[in-house]
Amino acid sequence: MTVIVAESHYQPPNQVLTTLGLSLATFMRVLDTTIANVSLPTIAGNLGVSYNQSTWVITSFTVCMAISLPLTGFLARRFGEVKLFVWCTLLFSITSMLCGLSESMGMLLVFRAIQGAVAGPMYPITQSLLIAVYPPEKRGMALALMGMVTVVAPIVGPTLGGWITDTYSWPWIFFINVPIGIFASVVIGAQLAGKKEVTERPRVDYIGLIALIIGVGSLQIVLDKGNDADWFNSPFIVIMTIVSVVALIVFVIWELTDREPIVDLRLFRHRNFAAGTVLLILSYSTFFAMGLLLPLWLQRTLHYTASWAGLAGASIGIMPVLLTFFVGKYAPRTDLRLVAAAAFVVLGLTCFAQSQFYVGVDFMHVALVRGFQGLGVALFFMPVLTILLSDLKPNEIASGSGLSTFLRTLGGSFAASITTFVWDRRAVVHHAQLASHITPYNPTARAALEEMGKGGHDTRAALILNSEITRQGFQMAFNDIMHVLGWVFIALIAVLWLTKPPFHAKSNAAAAED
Repeated sequence: MTVIVAESHYQPPNQVLTTLGLSLATFMRVLDTTIANVSLPTIAGNLGVSYNQSTWVITSFTVCMAISLPLTGFLARRFGEVKLFVWCTLLFSITSMLCGLSESMGMLLVFRAIQGAVAGPMYPITQSLLIAVYPPEKRGMALALMGMVTVVAPIVGPTLGGWITDTYSWPWIFFINVPIGIFASVVIGAQLAGKKEVTERPRVDYIGLIALIIGVGSLQIVLDKGNDADWFNSPFIVIMTIVSVVALIVFVIWELTDREPIVDLRLFRHRNFAAGTVLLILSYSTFFAMGLLLPLWLQRTLHYTASWAGLAGASIGIMPVLLTFFVGKYAPRTDLRLVAAAAFVVLGLTCFAQSQFYVGVDFMHVALVRGFQGLGVALFFMPVLTILLSDLKPNEIASGSGLSTFLRTLGGSFAASITTFVWDRRAVVHHAQLASHITPYNPTARAALEEMGKGGHDTRAALILNSEITRQGFQMAFNDIMHVLGWVFIALIAVLWLTKPPFHAKSNAAAAED
């Protein structure tokens, strides 16, 4: 029999200020996953390295963040959630400043790696603290706010990064973090100073830790560098894949059998956490693939600049900003599975709409579809996050949030690698199919070549036609992927019904099991 004792929460002196501090820190952390992307050519030129070498600025950050994410629960038990948040945020600010002051690529990579390591626990700890400072009836609002930040920050990142780099210089994409991080850490340190936390000194599971570092680090490098290195045609990728698989197998077996694992995989015994995490991984990966492919398509196929591509996709953030309050307030009053199902229907339908795009589609049409897609995003994050946290015990929330965020991040990396790989390969297939119709026996093709070849420039005409076939091939590949992503969103509705009500994110509640 299970006895649930009335839940309590910590009331900070100023809840609005506390929420602002937590939100700013999370926005800064999520923003930094994308803000440097568009600045890589400038960074490479200024530091005297090739573009391929500069991509390690992204890889070093994501690898270290992926490793530290699942360690959130261990670190929270050891130091306490408030101290962990404050120190991670402060160190994030300091390493941001050092990244901007770097005079060589080696220095930048070292500081960027440390920045990624301290960034890992920030997002899950923010989730846990938001739940702790809000009463049960308002926790949906807190999680809806987190969802909005998660969506808006990556959209703002490339646009802001490009503007800062062009207007000032690339170090300022890091310097802007310093005042934000100091403000957030000081505010949270002051507002939550009275929050009582029970810390412990858990045994350090060195074998699990080493297996985690090797396995996750190797896997993230494979996912980040696989496309550039032509995947398994590269000996480096093959070796890293073998190392990753072996280390992760050792990690899983060890963590499930160790008495005090550094990452608590036993959390998957909870039905809602297990199903909710699967749901989060699949839905976020699909959403991430969609969000990654659109700007690439706009720039490669429609020849948009990076700025215009960012503006065309930015409309997806409008609905989450406008609807966060209403979703947070009213969604918990109904079955959250229905809310999430509605979100997946909207996201699926907009994917189907994007699968009908063509090379002559106008800016406004793209922006309107993306804007409507924002309705699905506004309804998506809060229900899924609430469901997966709903059956965790209070002392498991930090661990569960860190583990689910880690797997979500890893899913996004898989999605990025697979999507770009499939897009390129499908474009080649469509190019071959379209080119097969360009023969002397096709009167339409013959007439087009004759028209373009007027003046004796037959070679030029062939090049123009080949360029257009390539463009159409990428367009058809884009449509194929969007059609598949649409059906994935629709299929995810079935996964929702593996979860079981009630859905209620716990905080400092005492839950006694008999």
